[in-house]
Amino acid sequence: MIDHTGIGVADVARSAAFYDAALGALGLRRVEQLSEDGQTVGVGYGITYPIFWIDRFHPPGVRQHTAFAASSRAEVEAFHAAAVRAGGIDNGPPGLRDTAQGYPAGYYAAFVLDPDGNNMEAIYRER
Repeated sequence: MIDHTGIGVADVARSAAFYDAALGALGLRRVEQLSEDGQTVGVGYGITYPIFWIDRFHPPGVRQHTAFAASSRAEVEAFHAAAVRAGGIDNGPPGLRDTAQGYPAGYYAAFVLDPDGNNMEAIYRER
């Protein structure tokens, strides 16, 4: 079981603006912030404790993929819209994914590239 994860970003302030919007649509918020010499160097997102970090301590540009659980199709759609409005690049609009491409039945997702080119996904698994 994973407790938390994170990625390195080139510009914490720029990426935080993106993640504030994209993850806010999924009900996540900044729950912790690390500062050094008056500058934000890391931001943790979650509900009560950080489950996803962005920081300057890990190398950016590795092109990570992270999938966030959504509670409905509407949340997936809100994530995608907020992320694109915040400067993300559409990497797959909201919709059911094709089982012929290896996705399980009921896999409703959207993909957006963040400011560093990381592939961020919101997924709702229909039962």
